[in-house]
Amino acid sequence: MRFLSTVLIDALLFMAISAFFPSSLYVANVEMAVVAAFVLGLLNWLVKPIVSLLSLPINLLTLGLFGLVINGAMLELTAKLVGSGFQFSSFWSAMLIAILMTIVSAIIAAHFDKSDE
Repeated sequence: MRFLSTVLIDALLFMAISAFFPSSLYVANVEMAVVAAFVLGLLNWLVKPIVSLLSLPINLLTLGLFGLVINGAMLELTAKLVGSGFQFSSFWSAMLIAILMTIVSAIIAAHFDKSDE
């Protein structure tokens, strides 16, 4: 259930961010946002742990800031896998959107964790 809620939240975030920053992120339609969120969820589940483990020395050296680069790379890989209906203008915009998505997702998760008590 958590995977599906993460996919739904990410799809909504993709649509919202593409509306607020149309020059940085292009999402063709809602279906493409859902597909991209699903692909991102799979990449975060399958690929990201391996990349994080392999980049552990760099991550420790940068005090965890290299994790932002990994998040941006996961978004770029998502855009490459999904196709032309989901694109970032540059790698830097993907990194900034990754930071924004991380912050908003943390706020939403904290809200739902608080309401479970």
